[in-house]
Amino acid sequence: MPRTPRIPLAPAQERMWQAAAAGYSADWNVARAFRIRGAGVNLSALRAAIDDVVRRHAPLRTCYPATAEGPVQMVMDADVARVEVQVVDCFPGEVTDKIAEFGGRAFDLAADLPIRARIYRLGARDVVLALVVHHISLDGQSIGPLMRDLVGAYLARCARRAPVFTPLPVDYIDYTLWKHEFLGAYDDPCSPASTQLRYWANNLVGRPAPLELPYGRMCSARVDAAGAMIQLGFDADLHEALLLRARQAGASLFMVLQTAFAVSLAAFAQSPDVTVATAVSGRDDPQLADLVGNLADDVLMRIRLDRATDMNDLIDQVRRVALAAFAHPDTPNPRLQRCLPQDPGHPLFQATLILQRATVEPPAPVVPGGLSIVEMPTGIVRAKHDLEFGLTEHYDHTGAPQGVSGPFLYPTARFDPATAQRFVESFTATVELIASGYTGPIAPLLGEQRRRARRALRMR
Repeated sequence: MPRTPRIPLAPAQERMWQAAAAGYSADWNVARAFRIRGAGVNLSALRAAIDDVVRRHAPLRTCYPATAEGPVQMVMDADVARVEVQVVDCFPGEVTDKIAEFGGRAFDLAADLPIRARIYRLGARDVVLALVVHHISLDGQSIGPLMRDLVGAYLARCARRAPVFTPLPVDYIDYTLWKHEFLGAYDDPCSPASTQLRYWANNLVGRPAPLELPYGRMCSARVDAAGAMIQLGFDADLHEALLLRARQAGASLFMVLQTAFAVSLAAFAQSPDVTVATAVSGRDDPQLADLVGNLADDVLMRIRLDRATDMNDLIDQVRRVALAAFAHPDTPNPRLQRCLPQDPGHPLFQATLILQRATVEPPAPVVPGGLSIVEMPTGIVRAKHDLEFGLTEHYDHTGAPQGVSGPFLYPTARFDPATAQRFVESFTATVELIASGYTGPIAPLLGEQRRRARRALRMR
């Protein structure tokens, strides 16, 4: 795309920038840690490889200052942008705490590179590389290309040569300018931007905002995003039953799980009208597959359980609502929030469920010196929303279902562990009920879950 003097934010970036401007920058840090063990860990090559990756992917060397016309992207010259990588000696038992502290520091998006790196040296042949990138410059599907490029650059630097990357067909600025050209201006009532905004404003008006969730703890208006995690897993048999139910309904596994999520949330909030969110990748074009940057964004789904006669009808409603949401993916949340007649302090949504499919990992690269590279936990759990499921569906090499698993995250400032566990159990029970072929009415399910909640409260 022809370059312009002013490069605006991509629509997917606007929410992160607004959150950072409001003081929530650290909540959007994406941290990864990799333990590298074996003979001959080359720290100089590792540092050089990080610079190689920053040179290759412009979002990793982009600042986001505010201007009179709004925030912009300013890409630093590749010969100037350098990541300072310190080497810190520590014991294995303390490395997770050190990574959590390092990963929790806020970025100044107007002045800082949106990437930090640190090497924790546990021994002569044992180090941990910690990478922290702000979400405004990276999404979940960027992790694969980023790590492939980093390993390739490290191998090249170990061999004392510069890496040779396959040229990217487009860069993130191309994507941004194309997206704005496609969407058009909001002051044009016929533009895609205006059409999408109008769809959301009409679809969401009159909904309960916020949902009255059973918060177990008192908290201030500014909610700490420190969170806790509950691991969830459905075995292969349940996975197969869910796929069968989805096929019978002409829906997808995602839509069936969203149906269970809506039922559980409606019972939890005692509201038959709930709004949930999910993420869209924004990578429909194959040219974007290897791009590091933030292309993903949230879309909302308003589900009216009081308008469904039975479970089949509700699954069909979720199917239609999801397809409509996926057809309108480009309205930034801050702009939509300004258009709705609600308290601007209330969030657009409080609950989200994301489902992704696990990919078959390629064979591990042969690293000089017999090194092993294994991802390890960072010790960082941030819950930006009240109820968050991040699920992954697994299949074997033949395509046979192997189960669904993933974490449920919740903010510890709002929910105690017992309340969070109760919601996970409610969701699990609803998933199992749908998988069993239940086609009955919805209202009794909401009443039964409320009775379970009251029994749980009496037992505490």
